[in-house]
Amino acid sequence: MLTINRLSKTYADGTEALRSISLEVPAGTISAVIGGSGCGKTTLLRLIAGLDLASSGSIAVDGYAISAPHPAIGIVFQEPRLFPWLSVAENTAFGIKRLDARERKARVEETLARIGLTEHAQRLPRELSGGQQQRVAIARALIARPKVLLLDEPFSALDAFTRASLHDHLLSLWETSKPTVLIVTHDVDEAVALGCQVVVLSAKPGCIHEIIDVPLGRPRDRRSEAFDTLKRQVLACLDGSMLPARGPRAPIPEGTGLWW
Repeated sequence: MLTINRLSKTYADGTEALRSISLEVPAGTISAVIGGSGCGKTTLLRLIAGLDLASSGSIAVDGYAISAPHPAIGIVFQEPRLFPWLSVAENTAFGIKRLDARERKARVEETLARIGLTEHAQRLPRELSGGQQQRVAIARALIARPKVLLLDEPFSALDAFTRASLHDHLLSLWETSKPTVLIVTHDVDEAVALGCQVVVLSAKPGCIHEIIDVPLGRPRDRRSEAFDTLKRQVLACLDGSMLPARGPRAPIPEGTGLWW
C-alpha cells in the first residue's frame, strides 16, 4: 500500500505547491490523479518518487518511509527517455541487470510479447514510433516488478487511438504483477478507463478536492452509460475544484464541465 500522510511542499521562493495531502492507494490498485494546471500533480509524483523533498508530512510503501529514490518505486515520464544507443530489448532489461542471464532473457521475451514488440527487439529507439517508444518505457519500468509505479502523463503526446491501445498494453503488463499504480493525467476518459479511484486536486495550493470511486469491472466499455455517468461526475467535480474556496456555494449540476 502507498500511504501519503499530510504531505505539503513549499518551494524556496514561497510558492506553496501542495498542502496537507493525505491519500491511501490500496496495494494492487490503480489511482488516477487529475486537476487543473498548476495544482501540483507532478510535484506530488516527484515527492513520492523521492526526486524532491517534502516540506512536511510523510510517504510510505508498505510501512517503509520514502525520502529518496527507492527500487520499490518505478516511474514513467511524459517522454520515453530511452537510451538511444541501446536496442529495445536492452532498454527493457536495463533495470534487471542483477538477475542472471537466463531469468533476464525470459522476462524480456515475456514483456515484449505482452506489449507487441517482439519483432522489434533488436531495433533502436529512433526506428520506433512515439507510441512504440512509450510502450518500451512502460515495459522497462514494470519488468523490474516495482511495488509502486508512477506515471506522469505518459500518453499525453499521443493521438486518441494510440493512447487507447497503450491503455490496454499497460493493463496487460499491470495484471502480471499487480503493482500499485498512481497515474497523473489531464484526460478524464483516461482517468475513468484506468483508475480504481479518481483523485481530483484543487489548485493553489494543491489539495484533495474529492476522491471518486470507480466501481467498473475490466475490460471497461467506454461507450456504456455507467462509464459516461462517471465521466460526467468527474467533470462536474473538476468544475468545483476550479472555484475559489470562499464560503458555501451552490452545487454544480452534473456534467456542466464538458468544456474541460
